[in-house]
Amino acid sequence: MKPLTEREIRAAFVNCTKGAAKRLSVPHDLADRPWDDLDYFGWRDPQAPDRAYLVTELGGRPTALALRSSSAALGQARRSMCSMCLTTHSGGVCLMVAPKAGKAGQQGNSVGAYMCGDLACSLYIRGKREAGAGARLPETITLEEKIRRTVVNLAAFVDKVVA
Repeated sequence: MKPLTEREIRAAFVNCTKGAAKRLSVPHDLADRPWDDLDYFGWRDPQAPDRAYLVTELGGRPTALALRSSSAALGQARRSMCSMCLTTHSGGVCLMVAPKAGKAGQQGNSVGAYMCGDLACSLYIRGKREAGAGARLPETITLEEKIRRTVVNLAAFVDKVVA
């Protein structure tokens, strides 16, 4: 993913108003992020733990989503799997819900997916972050295929929000 500025991120939101995008909390350390290893950039709002955001490139343009998450991670006693990167976590997967874009979102319609609570799917599939023993199941596909699968899963989620 190419590095993004705060201005580009705020302009990329498709499921919230421009005013809400202007007020949301964007990390200040954007220059220090591992952009080359990211298929999407996701973060949790430090001032509101139930809010999360993600930005990805679709069609060569950044597309950002505002998300709500459950305050507690699922599977505290057992493992749960992220539907984007297929990493399993003990207590690290959350239901992330995004209001749909446009009129459907204004009427309260939303789309949800179980995702890594820290939104670090890209780092898990590349082995740059550990989710604990047994988090990545053995697979016979290449790293490029794992990345492609994660990008396709994320694009399908974004498409449901935008549709």
